[in-house]
Amino acid sequence: MEVLFIVVLAIFLGFELINKVPSTLHTPLMSGSNAISGITLIGALELLERSSKDNIFVIILAVLAVIFASINVFGGYIVTDKMLKMFKSKKGDK
Repeated sequence: MEVLFIVVLAIFLGFELINKVPSTLHTPLMSGSNAISGITLIGALELLERSSKDNIFVIILAVLAVIFASINVFGGYIVTDKMLKMFKSKKGDK
C-alpha cells in the first residue's frame, strides 16, 4: 500500500513541478532528467531481476518503470540533439 502512495505522490509532484516551469526551460531540464531516468531504468531492471515471480504487482510496476524511463531517456536525447543542432552554425555563416 505504501508503494502505491509513493507512486501517486510522485505523479502528483511531477505534474505540479513541470507545470510551474516556463516553456523555454523544458528542453534543458529534459537533458538533466535523462540522468535521473537512467538511474530509474537501472533500478527497475534490478527490481525485475530480484523480484519474486509471485508478486505480480511489483513486476507490473517495474515493467512500467522500465517503459516510462526508457521513453524519457531516449526521447530526451532526441530532443536535446535537435535543440543543439539549432545552435550549430551553417558552413556559410561566420
